[in-house]
Amino acid sequence: MMKRLMISTLSLVLVIFTGGCGNLNILNSAESKGKEEITLKIAWWGEQPRHDYTMEVIELFENKYPNIKVDPIYSNWDDYWKRLAPMAAGNKLPDIIQMDLLYLRPYSDNNLLEDLSPYIKQDVIKTDSISTGILSGGKIGKNLYGFPLGINAPAIIIDRPLLSSAVDRYPNPDWSWSDFEEISLQVHKEKQIYGTNGMKSPDVFFSYYLRTKGMNLYNKTGTGLGYEDDQLFIDYFEMQLRMLEKGAFPRADVTEQINRIEDELIVNQQTPMQWAYSNQYFGFLEASNRKLELIPPPGPGQELGLTVKPSMLFSMTKSSKNKEAAALFINFFVNDIQANKVIRGERGVPISSNVVEKIEQELSENQRMVFDYVNNVKNSNSSVEKADPLGGIEVVKVLQDISEQILFKKVTPHEGAQIFRTEANKILSKKN
Repeated sequence: MMKRLMISTLSLVLVIFTGGCGNLNILNSAESKGKEEITLKIAWWGEQPRHDYTMEVIELFENKYPNIKVDPIYSNWDDYWKRLAPMAAGNKLPDIIQMDLLYLRPYSDNNLLEDLSPYIKQDVIKTDSISTGILSGGKIGKNLYGFPLGINAPAIIIDRPLLSSAVDRYPNPDWSWSDFEEISLQVHKEKQIYGTNGMKSPDVFFSYYLRTKGMNLYNKTGTGLGYEDDQLFIDYFEMQLRMLEKGAFPRADVTEQINRIEDELIVNQQTPMQWAYSNQYFGFLEASNRKLELIPPPGPGQELGLTVKPSMLFSMTKSSKNKEAAALFINFFVNDIQANKVIRGERGVPISSNVVEKIEQELSENQRMVFDYVNNVKNSNSSVEKADPLGGIEVVKVLQDISEQILFKKVTPHEGAQIFRTEANKILSKKN
């Protein structure tokens, strides 16, 4: 399910964060602490299938390191950040927290995260088969505050039988925005369902649209927006309004009711085309129990718009009393072959070439399709998405709010473009 970003209390909590401190004491193995039992708290967000296989990986880890017990903390995306915020304010975060690029800079800038670079230098976390380019996705300056767990890329998930029952052409990999709109409208006309799901993460998909035009959401210094022509904003949202008015695009009040992957439109055959990230394909596949396919979003400019990003990261917290054990778990999760046979790319295509080589023979046709898709993107564009700037959380909230106002027809795309520029630049100029 595409994440619905919740800002709520986090922005306020960040103001009062106090960071922990501690001496670095790297150990090459948990056994160095003898029989002393260690308890690691590890937090992540996700749907039930992710929770289930993560518990399997934890069991494998505990079998290898019997003196380390793992205490799991998990929830859906919205609740996850709500739960972490008061923990951060009280300097009582879990030892390891699953991290997103949107939140990486605020947490690191408030001295809540540990630099993982020393653990790499001491070979506790092994990176021999991991490219420095991919690792750079978790860096702030020279410090590695988030270790990528996999890479993914924007994609559109297709229910081919449903789509083919409405239209006589299947989208080519180099299809255009006009093609996308025409196909969506024809699906609605023929089937009386939506042509596509609501693009309810505008920071993700508007950012993709901007990149296809050679622009970015933020400028290079993070002090303002990265595009000057508001017509780009207007064109993007006017397209959605056209489809909305003709019934091919869901109303905002419809998408607001989607809280679980089981509620998603493509799962319930209410649309044949779902905007998503590539790693989310597995969740949709399991929830729908139907064959689904993966294609690039529309272009032109896909070679610029399609970039890989760390699907999510593991961050070690400053307040952790078990940093060496936490480093061992991160290393295990990323590099252990058996663990990755369990994970099978659900958190993104593994970043270790050694892991990919060892598990690819056991991949199903569907899993291989996702791996190939992401590798094609990586080979076409070497750029790796980095952490959002300070203020990014607030900017995304403004963008989401304006998107909803446009789709509820409370403001026009022209008005929304002006409001967004004013508010976003004000936030970013103050934060950076």
